[in-house]
Amino acid sequence: MTIRTGRLRFGPDNGRMLLRTARKGVGSAVGHDLTIEVTDWSVQIDIPETGRADATATARVELGSLAVRKGTGGALPLTDKDRGEIEKNARRTLDVDRHPTASFASTGVVTSDDSATIGGTLTLHGVAAPINVEVRGATPDRYRATTVVTQSTYGIKPYTGLLGALKVRDDVEVEIEVELGRDL
Repeated sequence: MTIRTGRLRFGPDNGRMLLRTARKGVGSAVGHDLTIEVTDWSVQIDIPETGRADATATARVELGSLAVRKGTGGALPLTDKDRGEIEKNARRTLDVDRHPTASFASTGVVTSDDSATIGGTLTLHGVAAPINVEVRGATPDRYRATTVVTQSTYGIKPYTGLLGALKVRDDVEVEIEVELGRDL
């Protein structure tokens, strides 16, 4: 994994941040597994001359900027009305009025030839907890970072519907893909 030194900035102009949720419960056949895009986010990575192992990373995510992009499974296809209702429920579940932003600050980086693990603290819903982000090269100029956010770790009760028969799984997969050739 070759990456230049200096400051790199990423956001919707040169990358995508996607959240993937899955359903469970006896009513799960009615619901959808969702792909939700965060449309307002930023990541800054500082890589000093001493190398990747001494890099630092910070991120900001505006939680009111969630947009449902895809729903798979379910009894019926997602409609625009469904998407709006899901986005409203997500904002309510995350309590966006009180906690509009999530943030990440790295505490250390472990590198190998083809990947890196960035350890740090994610602050979400007013709770700070440790998390690891795995980074791999997708192509020579594209990188993909992935992690799993367990909602209950941050005091978030995953969404339930149909009187509790339909539930969103506690773990949410997060993926960020960025293009180095288009950094800000």
